[in-house]
Amino acid sequence: MLKINKNITAKALLKDCENVFSAAGPKIKSILKSNLKETPVFTIKGKYTQRGWTEWTQGFQYGCAILQYDATNEPEYLKIGRDNTLHNMAHHISHIGVHDHGFNNTSTYGNLLRLMHEKRIPYNEWEKNFYELALKITGAVQASRWMSLPNNLGYITSFNGKHSLFSDTIRSCRALAVSHQLGHILMSEQDEKVNLLKRLLQHAETTARFNVYFGKNRDAYDVPGRVVHESVFNTANGVYRCPSSQQGYSPFTTWTRGHAWILAGYPEQIEFLETLSEKEFSNILPGVFKNKKQVIDRFLEVAEVTAEFYIRETPIDGIPYWDTGAPGLSRLGKYLERPADPYNKEEPVDSSAAAIAAQGLIRLGQYFNDKKQVAKGSRYLKAGLTVAKTLFQEPYLSFDPNHQGLLLHSVYHRPNGWDYIHKGQKVPNGEACMWGDYHLMELALLIARMSNQQPYYQFFVCK
Repeated sequence: MLKINKNITAKALLKDCENVFSAAGPKIKSILKSNLKETPVFTIKGKYTQRGWTEWTQGFQYGCAILQYDATNEPEYLKIGRDNTLHNMAHHISHIGVHDHGFNNTSTYGNLLRLMHEKRIPYNEWEKNFYELALKITGAVQASRWMSLPNNLGYITSFNGKHSLFSDTIRSCRALAVSHQLGHILMSEQDEKVNLLKRLLQHAETTARFNVYFGKNRDAYDVPGRVVHESVFNTANGVYRCPSSQQGYSPFTTWTRGHAWILAGYPEQIEFLETLSEKEFSNILPGVFKNKKQVIDRFLEVAEVTAEFYIRETPIDGIPYWDTGAPGLSRLGKYLERPADPYNKEEPVDSSAAAIAAQGLIRLGQYFNDKKQVAKGSRYLKAGLTVAKTLFQEPYLSFDPNHQGLLLHSVYHRPNGWDYIHKGQKVPNGEACMWGDYHLMELALLIARMSNQQPYYQFFVCK
């Protein structure tokens, strides 16, 4: 169980945040110099390589450079991020084969637009229009990957096909949110105008009903807060078939990165929803949500139950093993009562899941603090900061100039055997992934801004 440091503050982590960006800069340039022909995904022996599955990580590569500029004001990183977004990201906007639009395009075009609104980069109307058009289209393309279900529900289909609902996608719904914020709609057959906020809410509610377990009613047999990676539906009539897992141990255990996507996705979407007017929720999903409060209460229910699961099912330092039901955990003894061991012989940890989850915990805590619910706010905020403190130190943060990864001990696809296992080791460790590096930097930027009383870091533009 996570041992929450009740005395920790964001300000106390400011130096650690600075260390993250000090380590990140040379690695960003090193990856760029490698001239990889395809998108970097994860490291093998400290060097980033590709793994063809889907194109979902390039936005993280160039997004890291943009975040580096955000944190340091060093113009060379802005140039790297801006130039590569211009020259290499266009095909990701119109990529109809993936659900990952928020990962690729909000991390690049979205961050650049945000910096312009914050007056961190010079204002240029045509450059702003360029970023906005990219974000409008990427959200619409994401929304077009749609499977309708009975009772006014539905979901953005994963790259596996129309039958597949991934937990990952809720975090990538950043694209839908920003596109809606910019006033865009999806034009469909017979000139049907599709409301992107409606699709976001439908997807979020469907994910909550089928991918998250609450320990009551339908889920009485299960534990509260457990998350399944994938739900499978009958494409002929939309009937739910079964849970599944692509990257976890089984459909009846919790793959911790899938869990982290949920834990991060719902709290930050709550922040976005709070900026919308009550009118936008009027009659948007009859039979599902009556008003804005009901929507936010539902999102909070998901966020809290998954936050409590994370706190309960993670070792005391806040770093989870790759799946809470992985069979080797039984041979580790009381592993939840001591810090995670990335070098153990049974099961790998996943630091990338921790980096994603920590941000969700912090955002949930901030939300409750803003609502004057201090007990909950303090619990979740300090839980997130406790996890961040672990990640910002060795053996997770890498200062090695010969290693291109920033956040070590992450896992990509354990069931497929894609993760590199070093000689003399029995499980993957010591390697990094593009999403882990990006989310570590995003976590550090969030905390640094909180420490310096700068504008709160959000994926959407605050007008």
